[in-house]
Amino acid sequence: MNLKDKSPLELGKMLCDSLMHTYEPQKLPPEGVLFYWQGVFLSGMERIYKKCGDKKYFNYIKDYADSVIGSNGELYGFCHELTTEDTPPLAKSALTMLDHKQATLILYNLYDETGDEKYIKAAKLAAKSMYFWPVNSVGGYWHMMTQHNQMWLDGAYMAGPISVIYAKRFGDTVLRERAIKQIFIMDDFMKDKNTGLYYHGWDESKEAQWADPKTGLSAHIWGRALGWYTVAILDILEFIPKDHPAVERLSQIERDLLFSLKKYQDEKTGMWYQVTDKPERADNWVESSCTNLFIYSYAKAIRTGVISKEEFGECLEKAYSGIKNKLFLSDDGYLIVDNVCVGTCIESGTYEHYINRDRTQNDLHGAGAFILMCSEMQNYRDFCNE
Repeated sequence: MNLKDKSPLELGKMLCDSLMHTYEPQKLPPEGVLFYWQGVFLSGMERIYKKCGDKKYFNYIKDYADSVIGSNGELYGFCHELTTEDTPPLAKSALTMLDHKQATLILYNLYDETGDEKYIKAAKLAAKSMYFWPVNSVGGYWHMMTQHNQMWLDGAYMAGPISVIYAKRFGDTVLRERAIKQIFIMDDFMKDKNTGLYYHGWDESKEAQWADPKTGLSAHIWGRALGWYTVAILDILEFIPKDHPAVERLSQIERDLLFSLKKYQDEKTGMWYQVTDKPERADNWVESSCTNLFIYSYAKAIRTGVISKEEFGECLEKAYSGIKNKLFLSDDGYLIVDNVCVGTCIESGTYEHYINRDRTQNDLHGAGAFILMCSEMQNYRDFCNE
């Protein structure tokens, strides 16, 4: 089988099938928890389902959601009455981590197609929980309640899209404006003026072990966190009014970031590095999930007019070819995406910390990023052929 001849949609379906072969929906790790690992993968699968119409993908998403949502829309961790001694430890932290919010993206389409109120009740519960989320002095969401005043770049994606989708559905402009504000705060405080890229973390209190004593910034630019920031901006733009006064600044942030990223694309592979701004380091390595998120962003930004195909189309195609060159099939014929960095907190924040992270295959972070990318690349192909 020549994978290079497959369309983006076909490749997305193939990876969905690989993960479905590996995991029953109820067994997706971390089992028994509504979490962004599953949410990233399943929100990508939802987009594939909407493009191809194969009901097996919808049913898989529904079976997972039904395993973590109560009959009245309760969410483990969010609802104290559902949290018991037997509740998985990660579920008990749902009230304290932004990462638990993102997976509720899948609930809106489940409600639309089934009419079952439990899905929309659960989505509302997660969105409204942002009203009570702690913020720093400039209004930036803490990434974890247990890590005071720390903003992490990937938090823009964990809480942003669910807030603007909720706002569009139910007219909640407060949560919409807060989501937009997170992007602006990160642009104001977390951008490296020399590279045009953004640091993984910012601690306003400067107390974290990784925080620079003068700026509060972490020391390095981690690819996947940067990828979620680029994706979050575009997904937020999709769900706010076209005449919203924030549209131009959001678009300009995205344009500037994608322009800066282009300079750090690996000439040989077309991919981007784990520590994005240090491609010259011999121990640095090209990483799949961040590359897929950047491909998604270039494709969507061109398609929606944020950037031009003339300036960025070649960069996009080079990156997409680079990812396809890394794909292969398992012995039993299932698609494999490798060189995926495992889940990564800032921890010490050193260069060695990021470089020494384990690399794995078909990890949900990487699978989700790839499937999201495939859905958007198919949109891009269709757009170019119109």
